Amino acid sequence: MTAGEEIRALAVRIARASRITVVTGAGVSAASGIPTFRGAQGLWRRFRPEQLATPEAFEKDPKLVWEWYAWRRELVARARPNRAHEVLAAWSRRVPRFTLVTQNVDGLHERAGTRNVVRFHGSLWEIACARRCPRSPRRWPDETVPLREVPPRCPHCGGPARPGVVWFGEPIDPDVLAAAQSALDCDLFLTVGTSAVVYPAAGLLAGAARGGAFTAEINLEETEASPAVDVAIAGRAEDVLDEIERLVGPVGGRR
Repeated sequence: MTAGEEIRALAVRIARASRITVVTGAGVSAASGIPTFRGAQGLWRRFRPEQLATPEAFEKDPKLVWEWYAWRRELVARARPNRAHEVLAAWSRRVPRFTLVTQNVDGLHERAGTRNVVRFHGSLWEIACARRCPRSPRRWPDETVPLREVPPRCPHCGGPARPGVVWFGEPIDPDVLAAAQSALDCDLFLTVGTSAVVYPAAGLLAGAARGGAFTAEINLEETEASPAVDVAIAGRAEDVLDEIERLVGPVGGRR
C-alpha cells in the first residue's frame, strides 16, 4: 500500500475501534520544540542521557543532574502542545475505552486535555526525597520555574530531592506497570514517536499483538518494531495524526 492508503486504512480502524491504547515517545513532543531524549542539544550535547539519568550520576553529582533537569523544565514550561497532542486528546474524549501510555515526562499530553494518561516514566513536574525519608510522600508536585535552589531540598528532612522520574536501571512503579498492561486488552494498539528500544515500554506492543489487537506504528524513521506491526507509517506524528483525524469523521462518523 502507499502511505496515503495506509493512513486511510488506519483511520478506518480507529473510527471503528472502541478500545484504543496509544504509546507515545519523544517524537510526539518534537513539534513543540522539545528535543528528543537522545538528541544533541545545547549545553548537553556532550552528555548521553545514560550519563545523567541514572541513580549513580545523581549520587556522584546531583547538581549537574539537576542542572540538566532544570534546563528541561524551563524548556517545557515555554512549550505548547502541538497537533499530535491535540488529536490524541480528542480521541481520549471520544473513544469509549482509551488509554495513553506515555514515555514522555513533559506533561504536554495532560496540558492538551488528554484523559486516562499513564505516565510510564514519571513526570518532570514532580520531585521526591532522594533519601526516601519517612515523613515525605513518595512524590509531590513542584512546578517551580526556575528552581529556587539547585539541587532542591526535601522540605521534610532537608536532604536532597530528586526528579520524580524513572531513571535507567530503576524499575517501573508496579501500579503504573499494571495499568499499562491492563490497557493491552484493546482493539487497536498504536505507537507514536517512539524508538521502540527502551524496555519494558517497548515490550507492550508484543503483548497487545498476542491479545489479538491490530497494531500500528507512526514514526519519523523505521524502528525495530516496524516489521512486527500490521501497519507502519513513516512521518511526523503531528502530520500523520492530523490527517487521520481529518479522515475519521468521513470514514466513521463518530464525533
